[in-house]
Amino acid sequence: MSQILDYDFLFKLLLIGDRGTGKSCLILRFSEDIFIESHISTIGIDFKIKTIYIEGLCIKLQIWDSIPQERFRTRNNSFFRGAQGIMVVYDITDQTSFDNVRQWFVEIDRYACENVNRLVVGNKIDLEEKRIVDSEVAKAFCDSYDVPFIETSAKYATNVEDCFILMAKKIKARLEEVSETKIEKLTTNVTSSKKISNKENCTIN
Repeated sequence: MSQILDYDFLFKLLLIGDRGTGKSCLILRFSEDIFIESHISTIGIDFKIKTIYIEGLCIKLQIWDSIPQERFRTRNNSFFRGAQGIMVVYDITDQTSFDNVRQWFVEIDRYACENVNRLVVGNKIDLEEKRIVDSEVAKAFCDSYDVPFIETSAKYATNVEDCFILMAKKIKARLEEVSETKIEKLTTNVTSSKKISNKENCTIN
């Protein structure tokens, strides 16, 4: 007996980036609308579930928080497996965390699916007076990789919901495009088969 699903899409999202960039805070703000001021250390791979609605469709997001960076690379295969979207998070007050975005892209290329959607998130814009990474520089960098870019504040919930919805919309559009392409190919193959069949029938006659 087939199970009736209570959603139209299920997307696995990953948040990766350097330690202390606010990945866990972003997830908690989006999934539970809470913010914890003290540093949250992710001791293992954890995830939250959040349901959203886009264009009348129910989309369930399974949002995974990465383990600490020093242990990340020993478990990256299983972590990346099945992900449809990956957010790379950096801290706008930490130049190193931004510089390392390029290395996180390398990890994505190495372990994630080829067409996985990416989004770069510059977090902690509530600390504007301590900003080191210029937003225009970050945007230009992301544009060079054709990757969307957004800045957020988990503390004040600025653009937090927007970044997850943006990612979900990008994934949905990509999957629908792939589905349409498959249908077109199937239709083309069926049409070609019919033409060949008709030619064979004409030959026999």
